[in-house]
Amino acid sequence: MNTRTNLAFAALVAALVLGMLGDALLRVIPWGLNMCLWILTLVAVVAVITCQTSADTINRVWWMALPVIFCAAAFIWRDSSTLKILNVLALFILLALTRRMMKAGQIRIAGVAEFAQEFAFSIYNTVAGLVYSLFNDIQWQEIAGKGWSKPAVGIGRGLLLASPLLLIFSILFMAADAVFADMVNLTFRQFFDDFFSHLFWAAFYTWIAGGVIHDLFLEEKKENHGDTRPSSLSLGIIEVSTMLSLLNVLFLVFVIVQFRYFFGGDALVEVAPNLTYAEYARRGFFELVTISALVLPLLLVLHWLLRKENPKHEHLFRALAGAQILMLFVIMASAVQRMRLYQNEYGLTELRLYTTAFMGWLAIVFIWFAITVLRGRRERFAFGALVAGFFVYIALVGLNPDAFIARVNIDRAKAGQRFDLHYAASLSDDAVPELIAALPDLNEHRRYYIASHLLKRLQSFNRQDWRSWGWTRAKARRLIQEQDGYLHEAVSQYLSQ
Repeated sequence: MNTRTNLAFAALVAALVLGMLGDALLRVIPWGLNMCLWILTLVAVVAVITCQTSADTINRVWWMALPVIFCAAAFIWRDSSTLKILNVLALFILLALTRRMMKAGQIRIAGVAEFAQEFAFSIYNTVAGLVYSLFNDIQWQEIAGKGWSKPAVGIGRGLLLASPLLLIFSILFMAADAVFADMVNLTFRQFFDDFFSHLFWAAFYTWIAGGVIHDLFLEEKKENHGDTRPSSLSLGIIEVSTMLSLLNVLFLVFVIVQFRYFFGGDALVEVAPNLTYAEYARRGFFELVTISALVLPLLLVLHWLLRKENPKHEHLFRALAGAQILMLFVIMASAVQRMRLYQNEYGLTELRLYTTAFMGWLAIVFIWFAITVLRGRRERFAFGALVAGFFVYIALVGLNPDAFIARVNIDRAKAGQRFDLHYAASLSDDAVPELIAALPDLNEHRRYYIASHLLKRLQSFNRQDWRSWGWTRAKARRLIQEQDGYLHEAVSQYLSQ
């Protein structure tokens, strides 16, 4: 076999193993230890194939395994469903970065469009890669010519010929013995009930693993035009400066007119007629976040379209873009202020926390935009923005959002403020230690509500599989078991009244 066929066939075998392992592990939810084990196995497979194909490549990309291992461990470390979604997103981004590292040799210097192309290629190859391996990469006639193929064909023929004989004799044995018949019926009933489910998930994870391996090792490097702009697709400084100037005027007018509204806080809400906290904080916050998120791609596109004919044109663009970023920071500060007021009044939720974290990432990215793009180093922007995003993700995992939300809201309850019992009880197992610690300080109704939900959670723990094991989930189970008597007492005291 030629080298490509040999590699593709080995990758197919590895994908089949990963597919069967995925069916055995990942069909149990919530994901925890099972997803961690599957990802680590995939990393090990990639490392083995890399060592077999190119020793130089392993020296370049080995450090990419560290953030992947962190994402895998995060499935065990935290129980939050939102964090698990972020784990999967981070893994896809790391796959694209690893792909570029293996194809181009570096990832620090690349434009936004180049990274976007890498992500698109990775998604496409993950979906379609196994098809390419089966019908293009593997030369099946070469495999058929191998010496081991004849015994394999013989075994297949033997199985085919034995099938009707097995069926005939099984029917006769079943007719002869009722116990044997019941055993066969039960076995086949259970087998066919689960067969198609196992077949589907094994095929699905084989498909994903095969696509990932194909993307990393078998996909030929495509010509990447990066941030190269067609000459016909461009704007002059007059068009760009006109757009930015008008937007800057709009931003400036909005900031000036609404300055008191931005930072009026409690006093403004108290004196303004028909103005509630919900109107002041919630609605305004998310709209200002949307504005902040739209400005970044707008500035990147305008800078990309701008014809760099004259250094003075770039200086003008930097001045106008810099002014817009400064005013945007005022708007972002207003958004954070609104969220603070809303949180003080209504408490903290996942949506409010993660949106605020997204605002923090945007602030870092805008500073990085000014350092790179506005100083003529656009090719360094994309990687730095991704690194900033990954560090924000790490910070969120370390923060333990659900526990933080529970702690903040419980402190509000202790101070006599609103406390959403239903939302507190719906938080993941990450919040259980905070909820248990707060029980003695809650009133009887709140204590009963939280205690009863914790006891129901303990019942669900007893039904969980070892494959769903997670560190915080195990800790939550242990704490609830230790406080079982106290929790039952809290429930019975409230019901006895």
